[in-house]
Order: sequence, then C-alpha cells, then structure tokens
Amino acid sequence: MKQLKLRLQSLTPVQLIVAYYFLAVSVSVLLLSLPVAHKPGVEFAFIDRLFTAVSAVSVTGLTTVTTAETFSVPGIFILAFVLQFGGIGIMTLGTFVWLIMGKKIGLKERQLIMADQNQVNLSGIVNLIRQIIVLILLIEFLGGLILGTYFLKYYPTWQEAYLQGFFTSISATTNGGFDITGQSMIPFAHDYFIQFITMILIVLGAIGFPVLIEVKDFLFNKNKRHRFTLFTKLTTITFFALILFGTIAIAILEYSHFFKGKEWHETFFYSLFQSTATRSGGLATMDVSLFTETTILILCALMFIGASPSSVGGGIRTTTFALNLLFLFHFARGHKSIKIFKRELHEADLNKSVVVTMMAFLICFTSVVILSITEPFPFVSILFEVCSAFGTTGLSIGITPELSIIGKIIIMILMFIGRIGILTFLYLLGTKEKKDNFHYPKERVIIG
Repeated sequence: MKQLKLRLQSLTPVQLIVAYYFLAVSVSVLLLSLPVAHKPGVEFAFIDRLFTAVSAVSVTGLTTVTTAETFSVPGIFILAFVLQFGGIGIMTLGTFVWLIMGKKIGLKERQLIMADQNQVNLSGIVNLIRQIIVLILLIEFLGGLILGTYFLKYYPTWQEAYLQGFFTSISATTNGGFDITGQSMIPFAHDYFIQFITMILIVLGAIGFPVLIEVKDFLFNKNKRHRFTLFTKLTTITFFALILFGTIAIAILEYSHFFKGKEWHETFFYSLFQSTATRSGGLATMDVSLFTETTILILCALMFIGASPSSVGGGIRTTTFALNLLFLFHFARGHKSIKIFKRELHEADLNKSVVVTMMAFLICFTSVVILSITEPFPFVSILFEVCSAFGTTGLSIGITPELSIIGKIIIMILMFIGRIGILTFLYLLGTKEKKDNFHYPKERVIIG
C-alpha cells in the first residue's frame, strides 16, 4: 500500500485523471455485470460489457447491444448513473462529494480538477465545480420533469413515462446518446415538442460549462456590469454556426433524396435535429444510413469537430476549429497576429489548436486504415463509425454490433481519447513542460 501511495503521488495530475477514468470504467463493468442489471436469459459477453462501460463513461452512446432489450430497470438506473459520472466528469463529482463531507480541497485536488475540466488556472476552481454541479442537475431535473409529464400521453403508466423522461434528459444533457426506446428518437420523429426539448438539453450539455455559468451570471447578476469572455463569444458563435451550417447542408443535400415528398417542417426538424446531434448528442430521429454518402461525409466532419471545451462532448472541439479558421484567414491576409473582439489571441493557443487537429487527424486516419483491414464494411461506414467514436457522438450506420474484437477495441480507444481530449492524451505520454537549456542557430525551410 505504501509503494502504491508513493507511485500515485509521483503521477502528474493528467496521469492521475486518466487513471481515475480507467478506474471508473472498471467499476462500471462490474456494475453492469451484476445479474440484476440485465434481463434474464440475455447473453451479455464481457467484451460487450466493457464496450458499453467505455461508451457510457465517455458519454458516447455507441453500443454493441440494444439497451432496451438488454438492461432491466435497475440496469437502466446503473447506466444513467454511469452517464452522469462520465458526463459531468470524475473530478467534478468527486469534488462535490468532498464538499458534502467537509473535506478541504487542497492544491493537489485543485490541480486534478483543473486537468479534468481543461482549465488554465487554479483561481475559483472549486466555485466553478459547485456551479457546474448545480446547473447540470437543475437542467436534468427540469428536462426530466417536462419530458416525463409529456410522455404520459405515450406510456400506459406514470412510472414508465417518467423513467423514459428522466433517462432521456440525462442522456441528452450528458450527450450520452443512449436510449431505452430501442429506436433512439425515431418513435418521436413527428413530435416536435419532444425534439425541441431534447435539442435544448443537448446544446446545454455540449456548449461548455463556462459558457453556461457566464450566461447565468449575465441573467441573474443584473446589478453588475458583465463582460463575456473571448472564450464564450468564440465558442457560442462557432457552436451555433456549425449547427446552422449542418442544418442547411443536410436540407439541401437530401432535398431530392430522403426529404423528397416531405413537408417543409419535416425537412426542417429532421435537418436541425441531426445537425444538433452531431455536436455530440448521438440521438437520432431517423436512420442516418438512409442519407446519401455526401451527407454522411458532412456529418463525419461535424462529429470530428465535436462539442465545446469543458463540456460533456468530444472531438477536436469548437474553439480548436475556430482558431484554425482564424489562423488561415489572417495568414492569407499577411497578418502576424490574430485580433478578434478587441482581443489578441495567444500564440500558444494557436499552436495547441494546430497540434490537436493534426494529432486527431492522425489518430482517426490510423483507425480508419486498421478498421478497413479488419472489418468487411464500406469505407464510408467505417469513417462514420470512427468520427462518431472520436467525437463521442454515438451516431451509427448500424455496424457497431458487427465489429470484430479488434474493431471494438479500436472504437473503445477512440471513445476514451475523445472523452479525455487530445491535449490530455498528449500530456499523458509526456511529463511536465520543459524549458530548453540551449538553442541552435535558426534556419529557414521552404514551405508549400
């Protein structure tokens, strides 16, 4: 025990966070393996239990089994708990428990929280955690109450209605992508109220916790002059611009295909919901395999970008995408610095955005190559599965249950990396930041 304690103390905050996530997956596998968790007579192999646990902890939603046919009611509650654990973050919930127990949050714990929430400084970190917990639980409760009450028209008993309502609320808010209907949101493809509430919950979970807190401060602290940070402005604009782009692109590309013969409101809500789901939501009101290959490629790009930093989603994140676009635009115009909203971006953040994008591309490219060798599926289906796993989205063309063991392992690795983030993954491989003790003469290299 003493050696284990010393070993843990020698780990960096990032390495500890990853270790905690591995522990969370292990505990989730044990919980999902309990006989009470699944229906009698259902075969639930270890690789499928592990896959489900990784998918739930990473709040992805890809699954090799049908949730409605596999899990009992206690199993559904266990799955909801794991989604909650993975969505809010291990250190967020851990800190909440520490605060309830009256434990002092020391420097080590603050560093862990900072690593888990992708924050750049320790200032106000505990207060941030308090606000995140309160906001998310409040959003999930209100969402579950509204949906559960509305579902009374669909289900014969109030128990079934509110179980569906609260599970949908948790799954949408955490962007988990799991469902207990057996058909995702397809049964409610023409119920725009359910779709509207679900989309709001997906957005609130994926737009980023700091954005929610700033909006809350703006709405309720009216006596104080509030200035939104550059992060919030950039994140919000990029987030909704991507949803708008996705909606328009899907509507146009499928106008003569899937939407042929459909009313304008059907086209609008199908397009809007699917575009919103690519932020990391994973729920769907239709079988996405019915889309054309061009539309599927657009969805792949949107899932690759993913949600916002410090949110429940994965991908390269919206701010990374925004910084890449800004860098390209300003470089083409001959500018050496990037100025936006009367602020200038740090060069270190630009470097990180390029590193994250390149590393993400290499990881996804390598995964596609491996899966193309091991799996007998079309290239587009494999690419879609890879982008969905990396973006922790959970949308699928239906190949997930048919993957080989190697294929399932690759997808699990992608889901895990998507959840912890590329930067955390890179820091995991290295150690603390090092300063160079010397420099060589610089020399130019021909580019382009």
